[in-house]
Amino acid sequence: MQDTSEIKIGIIGPKELVDQTRETLKIFPNFNPVFRITTPTSQIDQVAKELISEVEVLMITEYHSYNFVKQNIDFKIPVHHMPLMGTGLYRSLFLIKIANNLSSLSFDTFDEKYVEQILDELDEHSQHELFVYKSSSSRIDITEIVQFHLNNYRDHQAVALTGIQEVSNQLTLLNIPVQWVTPTQQDMIVSLERALLATTTRRNKESQIVFGLINIDNYKSVSVKYSSEHDVQLLTLRLQQMLLEYTKMLDGHLINLGGSEYSFITTRGIFERETRGYKFIPLLQDVRTQLGFSISLGIGFGRTAAESGNHARLALRQSIDSGGNVCYIVREDQSVIGPVDITSHKQYEIYNLAITDPKLLDRAEKAGMSASYMTKLMARVSRHKKIEYTAQDLATTLNITLRSANRILLKWTDAELVEIIGEEKVTHKGRPRRIYRLSFID
Repeated sequence: MQDTSEIKIGIIGPKELVDQTRETLKIFPNFNPVFRITTPTSQIDQVAKELISEVEVLMITEYHSYNFVKQNIDFKIPVHHMPLMGTGLYRSLFLIKIANNLSSLSFDTFDEKYVEQILDELDEHSQHELFVYKSSSSRIDITEIVQFHLNNYRDHQAVALTGIQEVSNQLTLLNIPVQWVTPTQQDMIVSLERALLATTTRRNKESQIVFGLINIDNYKSVSVKYSSEHDVQLLTLRLQQMLLEYTKMLDGHLINLGGSEYSFITTRGIFERETRGYKFIPLLQDVRTQLGFSISLGIGFGRTAAESGNHARLALRQSIDSGGNVCYIVREDQSVIGPVDITSHKQYEIYNLAITDPKLLDRAEKAGMSASYMTKLMARVSRHKKIEYTAQDLATTLNITLRSANRILLKWTDAELVEIIGEEKVTHKGRPRRIYRLSFID
């Protein structure tokens, strides 16, 4: 089935910023990025033109490149850049203050009034010399900008502040004090959220029905702790009050399904905003802290209410299988996002709900593993972009005991899912550690 839940986004910029954006995108499971790394010799307009037909939204990491392509290309899709008016500029000015001083600054890309505002907020009330580069055309002349900063340093000992990597590189070679202002991760998150909201796919899904299932983990063991039915009912009422408050925040509707299970209905737009893009579900921690037990959440997306409900049930099963106190999401294409909880908002695993490769299924069965457990392990291991492990490495990656890791590796070896490729010598006394290659990830 074609994945309609992912939105293709084009990322254009120098390698350092593209790599930083790549990391930030890990907390945006709706985006399917296409990266283009540029150099000083790249024809940025040609790169952008080639991407227009491939993606739904474009993100250009440097403002001067964004400004140039916007003036020279008639875009039919949303085009965004990462503004340098946030925490990135604060960080650079603070670093200059520590290393040099803020008495004389030479800058390009930035608005003079905004720089003055930040200087005031940094409690810099002394006189400042501010030299602002103003271009007469849409195409940036790197040589001209470098000369501008060089002249200001020679005449006024001005520290350069630039939003252009190549300018920073050339000034560094000339031993001119310079700060290349880059967006912080928080700046990037804000920019990517804006890009997401601008896409047609995202707007079309704004009113899509989201179905949620909530289950009390180990309900029987929770209820037996209380001496009377009255106490159990009071506990249930406290939980229901918390769920009602959470559902109200989602503008949703809560239904008590009886026993240990509840359901709620909301819309995708509200759910994504309130969870900050599936990164924040405080209900999990609140229940555990205030009531002393945990709950599992399953969230289902779908094209119909029935499909959303079915996917919510599949998602809840994933949460319970993972030990509870987490939330999993099953999307329209039956891909899974999770675990989502307040303590691991950057640790998404995104994987298909089931393995369809018959040979791999046969090997997984031989290794004594269910297909769903196998897919979760594959997602968790592949997220680290590493396929060679010792038992100790695997235990750390999967958050399991060393004994469990050794048992898993033994089963995988018998099922021909991994192969032993060598040994790692240890500095202290003891047997060398075997190194395994996880061939099933390939």
